[in-house]
Amino acid sequence: MRKFQSFMPAVRAALLPILLLAAMSVVAGGCARQSTGGGEVPAPVPAPLTDQQVQLNLESFDTIHRTIAEQHYDPQLGGVDWAALGDSLRPLVAEARDMATARRAMNALIHSLGQSHFVVYPADVYEDAAAGIEGRADLSEDGRERSRSGVPGGSGLDVRVLDGAALVTGVLPGSPAAEAGFAPGWEITHVGDVELAPRLQKLAVALEGRNMVDYILSQFVLARLAGEEGDRVTVQVRDGADRARQVDLVLGPAPGQPFVMGNLPEVRVWTRQEVLEGDIGYFSFNYFMDVNQVMGAFNKAMNSWRDKPGVIMDLRGNPGGLGAMAMGMAGWFTEEKGRKLGTMIMRDGEFNFIINRRPNAYAGRVAILIDGLSASTSEIFAGGMQDLGLARLFGSTTAGAALPSYIVRLPNGDGFQYAVANYFSEDGEVLEGRGVTPDVTVVPTRESLRAEGDPALEAARQWLLNPVED
Repeated sequence: MRKFQSFMPAVRAALLPILLLAAMSVVAGGCARQSTGGGEVPAPVPAPLTDQQVQLNLESFDTIHRTIAEQHYDPQLGGVDWAALGDSLRPLVAEARDMATARRAMNALIHSLGQSHFVVYPADVYEDAAAGIEGRADLSEDGRERSRSGVPGGSGLDVRVLDGAALVTGVLPGSPAAEAGFAPGWEITHVGDVELAPRLQKLAVALEGRNMVDYILSQFVLARLAGEEGDRVTVQVRDGADRARQVDLVLGPAPGQPFVMGNLPEVRVWTRQEVLEGDIGYFSFNYFMDVNQVMGAFNKAMNSWRDKPGVIMDLRGNPGGLGAMAMGMAGWFTEEKGRKLGTMIMRDGEFNFIINRRPNAYAGRVAILIDGLSASTSEIFAGGMQDLGLARLFGSTTAGAALPSYIVRLPNGDGFQYAVANYFSEDGEVLEGRGVTPDVTVVPTRESLRAEGDPALEAARQWLLNPVED
């Protein structure tokens, strides 16, 4: 049985549960009709299930029922009569003549819990999402010139999809994109032969009203700007002067240091720190991973910033990682004993995210930047700091993906995701499916990116420089 774990997702493979949770909701219910340019037409009628397929569906139902009974963090399942519910729904799977009907019965079982991170999704969604998140997506459609170097490469671009457009939100200094003159606010219209707008629109329509939309849309673009060092990727853009341009980017080395945890894929972990105008400290990192590198750089920076009026921590795009690192970082900002960021409820007890306080904590103001790609440990840290009054949050609502969960392959080929814990912020809020809401909402636009470069960062900097303005 193929299995992925996501405990405060820290690497590409561990992000799979987040993507699949949102993606499955688009397709799991099935569609009765298809729309074409000439109007709606009936969808093709699937062939009846074979006896073998029915048997595999029953085995899949039994796997779901048994797994939740044995591993759910609440042994009482919120008072649901689990055995009776299974007995009533299993015959519907046996009688189902198509996969959509069988999946509806399986999802009815799961939805009785009334909780997120418990889902069944079709096999094709599982495979496509796994391929993309694990970095093995088929990029042949973009017509790139492949180097076959085997070394991870990057463009140096950070991208968010805003109002249907793939906009550059950041450019790494010294990267291929920087050397090509890319700047915040540029719109990427094509990557190779792939026109982004219609693909993004299709995704956005399908995902309307769901969480994780920001993540899915942005990753759709970012995955096409990655590859191996030496790959030549042709990008068409609208630049800052609204001129259409074509740029050939030869991917450089991916930033950061390689890091591997357990049997998860290798990732590149990086940190960035600088002093901004107004003597404001700025610290950014892409994973709560590689304790020696990240905590070493953070501790060194904070030690050198003790006398500065404010510090900005940038968690935008950070999908999380090790929860203990959040407790250690938060310790820089309080000397009070026993304070916690929140509580994780598990089957065999609770885990409190107790802050590792330190003497002579930083006494200045703290701003934290968040967005729809901030997930898991990033949400735990940002939400806890906000609840405790230790920081002010700027940006947009986070991903709402805080739970540790597993993905397993069912006997019928579908995927099944289930959570093994629940999480509550210090204020008692459930983060899963809701995310952390910033104190100051700053959603960038093409105009603000071109004018300010980074409007959320500038808003945070201005707040730190004007302490009377709350």
